[in-house]
Formats: sequence, C-alpha cells, structure tokens
Amino acid sequence: MTGNTDYLEGHCLIAMPTMGDERFARTLVYMCAHNEDGAMGLVVNKPLDDLSFCDLLTQLGIDQGPAADAIRLHFGGPVETGRGFVLHSDDYSNDGTLPIAEGVSLTATVDVLRAMAQGSGPRRSLLALGYAGWAPGQLDAEIQGNGWLTCEADEELIFGQNLSAKWNKALGKIGIDPGMLTSDPGISGKPN
Repeated sequence: MTGNTDYLEGHCLIAMPTMGDERFARTLVYMCAHNEDGAMGLVVNKPLDDLSFCDLLTQLGIDQGPAADAIRLHFGGPVETGRGFVLHSDDYSNDGTLPIAEGVSLTATVDVLRAMAQGSGPRRSLLALGYAGWAPGQLDAEIQGNGWLTCEADEELIFGQNLSAKWNKALGKIGIDPGMLTSDPGISGKPN
C-alpha cells in the first residue's frame, strides 16, 4: 500500500444483498491484498462442509496431531479452490509467511498445517480453501456499484468461531441494521 489510502488491504468487505454472485451472498471477505494490480481476499464466514482438516492432512500425508480435530475448513472463495491459505495471528511465522496488517499474517505452506495439527501453530487461525480475486479496477467498480461495503477488520471478525454472526457484526460496526437492507432498489427493509 504505497501512497493510496483507498486500498483495502487489512480491511473487510461486506457483501450487499444486491450482490449478483450467489457465492458471495452474505459473505465477509478479509482483504489480503489490494493495489493497482488487483485484489485478493479470503471469505471468513463460510464453512467448508464436504472436507475436514483431518481429511486434508490425510491427502497431504501429514500426521494428524492432537489439535487436528478442532480445526475447521472454510470456503475462501471461488478461485483455485484446491489451494489452501492460513490467515493467522502474527505469533507464528516461517519462510512463506506474509504480514498483512498489524497482528494478521498469511501463510500458504504445508509447514503451518503441520504446526497447527500438532498444536504449535498460531494462537488464532482460519484455514481456507480457495480465494476471492479481482482484476485491476474490478473491485473498485463493484464497490462503486454498491456490491460491497467496507469496515475495519478486528480479530473476532477474522477468527471468531460464530460464522453466522460475522456478517451482521460487520454491518453493526459501521452502524447499519441488517434488517434495513434489501435487494430491491429504492425500498427499505422495514416500514417506518
């Protein structure tokens, strides 16, 4: 983020009800990168129900340690859904770790998976398969077209376990009552 304060790296995107892409309905996306070359983020409030962390470890030939059963997989986005990313607190670092914002880093190596399975990984983490990606200018156009709202990220929005509450909580952070939102233009969600 050099010079342009409009970049959203380290912030969250909140999908509007008018979002045309069903894959992003009521999603909260943590932005890992946003610059003149495009944008990349991870959906932080959608579980991945058809694969467990233990299944993933087995596929990768990694021993299932004592912490493996407690780790949940998330749908990170529709791009490269076979690729894993660990968004985590900055108390863990290895050669492949990229700092994103204060207190938050991203690692996409198997080393972090091994550490997590053994209980020696980061204090807080979110393991996602796939990511959300935008070409240069695409995200900015979607925001201008009222597809997304933005808010400051916090540890609970990123790493909290109550996935179904994250979208409402993010809207509340910016003073919006989710009940007032509608997908119909010009019509409020509740009568006056």
